[in-house]
Amino acid sequence: MLTFRDRLKRWLARWGIGRMTCLVPPGLYAVGSPGPADPVVVTANYRLSYDAVRGSLDRRNAWLLVLETYGINVWCAAGKGTFGTGELVRRVGVTGLERVVCHRSLILPLLGAPGISARELLRRTGFRARFAAVAAAALQEYLDNGMRTTPAMRELGFSFTDRLVLVPMELLHGVRHLLVAAGIMVLLGGAIAGFDFYRLIVPPLMAYGAALLAGAVATPLLLPCLPTRSFSVKGALSGGVTAALLFAVAGGNLSAADAAALFLVVPALAAFYGLAFTGSTPYTSRSGVKRELRIALPVIAVSLLTGVSLWCAGLFR
Repeated sequence: MLTFRDRLKRWLARWGIGRMTCLVPPGLYAVGSPGPADPVVVTANYRLSYDAVRGSLDRRNAWLLVLETYGINVWCAAGKGTFGTGELVRRVGVTGLERVVCHRSLILPLLGAPGISARELLRRTGFRARFAAVAAAALQEYLDNGMRTTPAMRELGFSFTDRLVLVPMELLHGVRHLLVAAGIMVLLGGAIAGFDFYRLIVPPLMAYGAALLAGAVATPLLLPCLPTRSFSVKGALSGGVTAALLFAVAGGNLSAADAAALFLVVPALAAFYGLAFTGSTPYTSRSGVKRELRIALPVIAVSLLTGVSLWCAGLFR
């Protein structure tokens, strides 16, 4: 059963605190009081994956075989090769699993299938791979169903709640950028004498913060509602709406150069943070992301450079 401390670590990891050290030692763990006939479930040593699996096995007796994926989740580790046949074979041998259990079945996460060769595993260890479900939460149903996977277990959803859980990490990266930008602006404001410090510092940082919320929060949460399949365009649309709201709040206090800078910079920043969310989704492909990066990043860079240049030119009017 997960303790308060376990849940606290999970929550902190979601906010990027201790995430890079959020792992458990690989090896064989007991959930409950398992015996030789109880199932063996395989997972990664990323703590969020490990906790999700053992939490789903609450009130059951099972063995948990944890592979060394260097703190990477199952899906990503399978793509990188660390959640792979070689590591699984090695961990079976190191733990002496054949002497611990009397059966020869390993229950693996369906998202780990790209890294595992069932035929090679059987040949080298005598253990049969059984791919269970996409979500760890379905393990109870899978075991109760006689270790048979239903069509629903093969489906990977991406609901509003799923997207909301991922927002803190994306938002934290952007806040770090915002703090760096704030430091640069303060230093710039101190170096340039004769300029209105408020005008130099506050409006740009407000625009940056609004763009961050549009790209890292609004874009993921409204993902299905925003048109096009391009994440950068989705972010740019959120940023465009945000820029229009900022323009409306400013009323007639913006010059033409400042207004143009606003509508160039905010959508570009929002597009950048929206594009960064591609790595958190279950339906983007590596080739598709690379193609979008090749197209979107130059456009974002030009838009940012043009907008900042217009804003700087406006300071010297």
